[in-house]
Amino acid sequence: MAEDRINFRSSLDKNFFFEVVKDAATQLQLETYVVGGFVRDLILKRYSKDIDFVTVGSGIELAKLVAEKLNNSKVTVFKNFGTAQVKTEGYELEFVGARKESYQRDSRKPLVEDGTLEDDQHRRDFTINAMAISLNEKDFGKLVDPFNGVKDIKKKSIRTPLGADITFSDDPLRMMRAIRFATQFGFDIEPDTYDGIVNNVNRIDIISKERISDELNKIILSDVPSYGFKLLFHSGLLIKFFPEMVDLHGVETIDGKSHKDNFYHTLQVLDNVSKKSNYLWLRWSAILHDIAKPPTKRFNSKVGWTFHGHEDKGARMVPGIFKKLKLPLNEKMHYVKKLVRLHLRPIALVKDNITDTAIRRLVFEAGDDLEDLMQLCRADITSKNDVKVKKYLSNFRKVETKMKEVEEKDKLRNFQPPVTGEEIMRQFDIAPGRVIGEIKEEIKEAILEGKIKNNREEALDLLKKIAQKKGLDNV
Repeated sequence: MAEDRINFRSSLDKNFFFEVVKDAATQLQLETYVVGGFVRDLILKRYSKDIDFVTVGSGIELAKLVAEKLNNSKVTVFKNFGTAQVKTEGYELEFVGARKESYQRDSRKPLVEDGTLEDDQHRRDFTINAMAISLNEKDFGKLVDPFNGVKDIKKKSIRTPLGADITFSDDPLRMMRAIRFATQFGFDIEPDTYDGIVNNVNRIDIISKERISDELNKIILSDVPSYGFKLLFHSGLLIKFFPEMVDLHGVETIDGKSHKDNFYHTLQVLDNVSKKSNYLWLRWSAILHDIAKPPTKRFNSKVGWTFHGHEDKGARMVPGIFKKLKLPLNEKMHYVKKLVRLHLRPIALVKDNITDTAIRRLVFEAGDDLEDLMQLCRADITSKNDVKVKKYLSNFRKVETKMKEVEEKDKLRNFQPPVTGEEIMRQFDIAPGRVIGEIKEEIKEAILEGKIKNNREEALDLLKKIAQKKGLDNV
């Protein structure tokens, strides 16, 4: 086993946790190492508060003693997995006994038995995650790097320690992780490792959608998420769990008229949004904003390609996609659904003859998500024509100015009716029913149309007129 001569003693000395773990391991006579992602991030000069320790012996026993030495910090034991976690001062310290693993074909859950450090490093997913730093008295701070992980970091390469086919067949989630790490770090996937992904794409079927989506979301939250999606697409993984996005790919030409490749357009919109916002669900809105273009695509000999209604159909597709990918079916899904449905509206308002009514309706429907919607719309401008882009952005600024004016005047953000249903029932002594909703809707429409101002006095005046028209008592 090759050992890199780098010594990390000075780096470890900066964090007192390592001295505590070393003392506890010495007391228990356990050979102990820092392993995995923390070592990688130390070399990459990335900050990390998650630290994994492997010991040749009981990780649980070591964790308990470390917690005791850290003024009885909280320790959580996962007995079935032989691991324990200590949380202290914002850090999460994970402890596990060194082990070796073997896999059955129908499961990514390995059969585990005690092993050596070498066994433990052999079971790791990638060379950059298979490095260890000794916490032992004899060689404290020494890097143990059997698969040349440091060299791969310098080369910016993702590579499996063992044969890629074995690594990915044993645990297919590692294919998603390979692409995630490549995307997060801006690394390449080494050719044999990439071929291993291509050869084993069908193995992803045994992985739960929750685990897949967890890795996918990390790809989406990277600085340049399009890179990860291109790897997912070209490797054949993306179609296995997100075929709707793959359907966006391709250009069709009839009578010399072509539409753009909506897959690559979507990736450009996603990257544009990612430059401005780290909000996961705004990024998902970018991914799904044109998702219904394939089923709504039509060719007209006079106007060429059309995608009429793709925003409404796309919004209807969002819940099904979220459900299939095991994404949250809560306000996050409704947020994405709303932005997909509204993403063409600001563009439609880019006209000189725009009415206050149209602005009011958009402000009302977008509510607190109006700024995010405008951010998505700006990102949707992917034309290579600089003149056209400047014109669009200039018109967007005019629309935003108009929105501010209407909002300041009419206060429609998070609109609440000036007259409540309870007041209507009380004033006219009527029971709950459809008529209450009809009255409230008429008042709301009058406000949105600009017939009355959004205030209680004018709403009450209109309420009297509506009540007379409907023949209600006590007018």
